[in-house]
This record gives sequence, C-alpha cells and structure tokens, in this order.
Amino acid sequence: MDALKYLAGYSEDIKTQVRTLLAQDRLGTVLLQKYGRLHDVRTDRALYDYVIALKNAFLRNAAPLSKVAFDNQIKVIQHALGLHTAVSRVQGNKLKAKREIRIASLFREVPLEFLKMITVHELAHLKETQHDKAFYQLCTHMEPNYHQYEFDLRLYLTQVDVHGKLLWPGSVAGAGATAPAEKN
Repeated sequence: MDALKYLAGYSEDIKTQVRTLLAQDRLGTVLLQKYGRLHDVRTDRALYDYVIALKNAFLRNAAPLSKVAFDNQIKVIQHALGLHTAVSRVQGNKLKAKREIRIASLFREVPLEFLKMITVHELAHLKETQHDKAFYQLCTHMEPNYHQYEFDLRLYLTQVDVHGKLLWPGSVAGAGATAPAEKN
C-alpha cells in the first residue's frame, strides 16, 4: 500500500518533503502547530446549523437541504469524505426532490478548517455536479483557502494512515489516537 496515496497528484518535490516529515515522525507536529484546535461541531444538529449557515451565506438560491448528518458508514477507503444525494419521489402529480449532505464521522474531531473544506465541497455540488473549473471556483468563492485546506487534509489523512489519528488539543484520547513524537 502506498503511504502517499492521498498525494498521488502532487509533484515529487512535495512527496519527498512529506516522506521526510513522515520518516522523522514530524508530520503530526506540523499539523498540530498549524491547526491547533478542534471545532465544536459534534452533533448532527450542530452540523446542520453550520452547513445551513454557510449555504445561506453563499448559496441562497440553491435547492434546500432536507438532511445534514455525520455518517459512520462513509469510509475514506470508498474514496469519499462526504456525500451529497438527491432523492426524487412522486407525490401526487409532482416530483419531489430531497437533498442530503452526509459527512464522514472522521470530521467530528478535526480542526474547523478541515470541516469547512469538506462542507464547502459538498455545498458546491448543489450548483456544480462535476469537479471542473466552475466547481473549484465556487469552492474558492466560499472559502478562499479551500485548496490549502484540501492539501492539509490530505496530509492529515496520510498521517492517520501511517501513524494513526492525532490528539488535537481538546480531543478525548481515543483508540488509535497518537501524540506526535517529541523532538529532543
């Protein structure tokens, strides 16, 4: 298994720097220094409120969302961190569509910037279905640092694969969570 599978599209220079940080067990420390704290969005209700606030700020005319939730079933192995779905059903002589956003439960205990990145990504799918130029322009309109947060999230996922979850300040020490090694 390739330790840098989340960074496949990046240059060899970037991958070499990441390999060095991983070998020195410093990638976690770098992420902890950059994103020191967890967000407070822990429940499905809080997530719904957070997503709706972002939607109302940037996509007022987009279709309404009927459900927003953390989902334990979404696995990174499925190449998904969040899902947007539209369920259509016939009601009388009308076609009703319900839109949902589900975000991997991994995002319960990460910095707010990572949660915002995946939320912005899924909200952008309300307007743009394909990952094309218009899609990423919409993402950067909603979050100007979108690409940096996406890259750092990829670094975090690499950290999780190689060394396990990080113990972010404010998190509850859980199974698989590790503190980065101290530099002597």
